[in-house]
Amino acid sequence: MRKRMTYAVLATATAAALGGLAAPAAHADGSGDTTITKVAVGNAVLGTSGAKTFTVSVTAKDDSGIQGADVYLDGPSYGYATPTGAVKCAAAADDPTTSTCKATFTLDPQVDFIDNSVAGRWYANVWIDAKDGDYLSADKAGSFAVQRAAKLTVDAAPEPVKKGKTITITGALTRANWETGTFAGYTVQPVTLEFRKADTTTYTAVKTVTSGSRGALSTTVKAAQDGWFRWNFAGTSTTPPAKAGGDYVDVK
Repeated sequence: MRKRMTYAVLATATAAALGGLAAPAAHADGSGDTTITKVAVGNAVLGTSGAKTFTVSVTAKDDSGIQGADVYLDGPSYGYATPTGAVKCAAAADDPTTSTCKATFTLDPQVDFIDNSVAGRWYANVWIDAKDGDYLSADKAGSFAVQRAAKLTVDAAPEPVKKGKTITITGALTRANWETGTFAGYTVQPVTLEFRKADTTTYTAVKTVTSGSRGALSTTVKAAQDGWFRWNFAGTSTTPPAKAGGDYVDVK
């Protein structure tokens, strides 16, 4: 599928302008008493297909009240996004000097991303207009993560097994590859094997292994009691946490 022209152009422009340098530090400029008191946005986790829509909420204050706002997002590499519609501001019922402005964004990995370099920390850049002509321009007013969705599988064998015998637990850690549109192995990552005893609700850590080729996971334990085994991945800056569904083992 053809990517949005905006992203292709930005990829080239960013590389030429920044030469791989880190993004500048946070900066704010303005006139008058306009302030931003809060910026709220959750992490955006995307798989290989399906758009993700999310809202950036900005709470701002000025003694004359807030007239309007604009918000845009930028991230690593060519990462950039503008709202899908007008930013809407609503004054607080008990305080007309304070408003919350909401901007809606949509990211689609099949349309917006040409590779995986945009995964990581993104920033909300905000412009606030007050009713008396005051304004505030704030770079990096808030931050969040755009992450590659992860999957974990688990298989414990043999089932059933005699007490004291060896159980082999395998699985794989994979994550979305936005360049190929598939889930691919996430290698050299620490993943914890956990066990939950039958008739209990809590998993406890057994051991930690490192994912291998194609994200493969494998280890062995001695059969002691009935229960469920699962893999648990804590996540990274570009990939969210993931847990496999438990695989039950009947110990005879």
